[in-house]
Amino acid sequence: MGQFSVDALGHFYCVANNITEAANLIDGMENVGAVVADKAVDATSLIDCIEAMNATAVIPPKANRKVLRSYDKHVYKSRNLIERFFARLKQFRRIATRYDKLDTRFEAFISIAAALIWLA
Repeated sequence: MGQFSVDALGHFYCVANNITEAANLIDGMENVGAVVADKAVDATSLIDCIEAMNATAVIPPKANRKVLRSYDKHVYKSRNLIERFFARLKQFRRIATRYDKLDTRFEAFISIAAALIWLA
């Protein structure tokens, strides 16, 4: 599953599981309180980038780290909600296969599907 982030306006951003792209994902975001990610992107360079934004890195440390960092386990649990939302969103065949050619129509159907998930 990919990495997700949400900016202050509630916009979701996604990138594949790739540590080299993780810093580009959060670059330019403002008013970020915390960056929540899984341990696949636990790298000192990314954590330094997050701390440079005055944000908190909520990333569990890999088991092979020499010095294990602490992280907020309660905030990390909220990551599961976002992942479950995207899993439910992918159940809509039109979204999973990207039937719509135009970005505006694709985004509109994502909004409709998100509303249906929220109401369910």
